[in-house]
Amino acid sequence: MVGAGAGYSVVMLDPDSGAQFFYTGLSMSYAVAIEQLNAMVPELYTASGQPRRKFSLEEIRLLLASLGDPHLRFPSVLIAGTNGKGSTASTLASILTASGLRTGLYTSPHLARVNERIRIGEAEIADEEFARLFFRVQEVAKKLVEDGGLPQLPSFFEVLTALALLYFAEAEVEVAVLEVGMGGRLDATNIVDPMVSVITDISLDHMEWLGSTIAAITREKAGILRRGGTLITLPQHPEANQALGEAAAELEVRGVNAADYMPAMGAGSAESYEVEVLGERIEVASPLRGTHQQRNVALAIAAAVELRSTHGFPITPAGIAKGIRLTRWPGRLERIEKNGVEWILDVAHNPAGAWALRAGVSSLDAKRPRTLIFSCLRDKPLAEMAQILFPLFDRVILAPIRSARAATMEDLEAAARATGSTAVHADSVQQALKWAGECGQGGAVVVSGSVYLVGEARSLLMGGELGGVEG
Repeated sequence: MVGAGAGYSVVMLDPDSGAQFFYTGLSMSYAVAIEQLNAMVPELYTASGQPRRKFSLEEIRLLLASLGDPHLRFPSVLIAGTNGKGSTASTLASILTASGLRTGLYTSPHLARVNERIRIGEAEIADEEFARLFFRVQEVAKKLVEDGGLPQLPSFFEVLTALALLYFAEAEVEVAVLEVGMGGRLDATNIVDPMVSVITDISLDHMEWLGSTIAAITREKAGILRRGGTLITLPQHPEANQALGEAAAELEVRGVNAADYMPAMGAGSAESYEVEVLGERIEVASPLRGTHQQRNVALAIAAAVELRSTHGFPITPAGIAKGIRLTRWPGRLERIEKNGVEWILDVAHNPAGAWALRAGVSSLDAKRPRTLIFSCLRDKPLAEMAQILFPLFDRVILAPIRSARAATMEDLEAAARATGSTAVHADSVQQALKWAGECGQGGAVVVSGSVYLVGEARSLLMGGELGGVEG
């Protein structure tokens, strides 16, 4: 933090992007909150020789109890899965908002600013509210540690989860849609008692934390189920189906298959299609591109129908159609036309996501220049993702990302060589965008492999400030 002279203003450097931010007056407390948040070590990063952090719902339970148990003051829907949970959550929240409900939405990670994770309706949490609640959570947590109630200060994600739940409670939301951060059983969001539990598609990811098989990972995600509760899902990998079925049977959970809300056979990648919802035919016209999004939309529809049928929420077919149409979830096969280039941004960060991206860009004209800007975290299956994506493109530009978990440039280059792809490495995301723009005139440039990469690239392309934090 650097003083900027008289008038109580400061200049702060973002530790990830290196961008400068100028703060004065009330915004100063937000700047300090973000600085303190950035100083927290991310949960999934462990320094060499250090033990991994142990997670327990008991710690978030104690923290929330000292904050007045905000999570007990509104009903919620909890969504877990490997891929698609954010898209499903944002679609469901949009449906509930379009139905006239004051709806909270908590997602992770973010693309540019941490405020993106916490929304009511279409509005992100204001900077001043974020700062006020952040310092309240921190003050309570520090006192709990000092008094021996907590063994350690809350993690990055636990702090944000407590902040979000407190914000929703104070704002008196009528319902909240919560996306699980990782896994399910020990995730901080699992402290709520959901009306409905939704589990999206499951594949191999975070294996060092969740297990090395789809069955093991599924059992962790099934931790969001409640005895006698409701599970909404779709048929998927046989191992996942079996593990979910066993967990549901043990807890006497009622299962809801969202397949009724999938498009008819042969619809393919049509931008819109019709399904029957609550006795009426509606048009499903989601702005989220890709056939894989049809599954996420179906899950959101099924959850909305369940909230109407079982819990009495005022949701109509028209409200469902409108909410789907108004869904906003950037960085998912998002297209931006700029300077004669079609930029396609997608946060695919594991093999399942890479296959979905591959299907989504398969329609690109092979006669047009096609460039990929790529980077990923070192704990991802880089070689497999490279095999899936790199051969589709005329050139690959490897870019560094600002994360302690980033894959090295040497590893990225080795993965490119193994695929026989023509690859160059840039010194920054900004340089990668410049090179891609110069050689991609009249063609398409895909930016993918990491949320960090897409977030920084999107901020640069949209002309905004970079305000990401580690998480």
